[in-house]
Amino acid sequence: MRPAFEFGAEVRVLRNVRNDGTYPGMATGTLLLRRGSVGFVRDVGTFLQDQIIYSVHFLDEDRVVGCREEELQPASDPWVPSRFEFRDRVTARIPLGMQGKVVVERGAEGEVLKVIRDAPGGVAYHVWFEGPNPLQVPESALDGVGVDD
Repeated sequence: MRPAFEFGAEVRVLRNVRNDGTYPGMATGTLLLRRGSVGFVRDVGTFLQDQIIYSVHFLDEDRVVGCREEELQPASDPWVPSRFEFRDRVTARIPLGMQGKVVVERGAEGEVLKVIRDAPGGVAYHVWFEGPNPLQVPESALDGVGVDD
């Protein structure tokens, strides 16, 4: 088991990081880092002898947070920002259709299940609206709930 990142490496976190109860002085569930934040590896260790954990200093947030290897990428790798994240509430900006039939009315509220950064035409999301299946929706067809655009 060899670490992918060495001391001093500049890395980007791939998902939102919330306090799991191990970050002192903040309530469990508090958002510590937004997806895309950049930091520097300060230390490399292991957890349960089979997981590499990186102690990463995120300068903009002035936080040192433990991250698993799969949560990080080199900061120099391409990054596509998105307006919404997992579990964000969104509304349909336009009626959404499938096979020529409107299945979600304009203004219907849904929840983001997954961010798709490499979708043809730009960022898209798997969004669950009222109904049996989630839909893949382009970012341009969504508004945030309670967000002025």
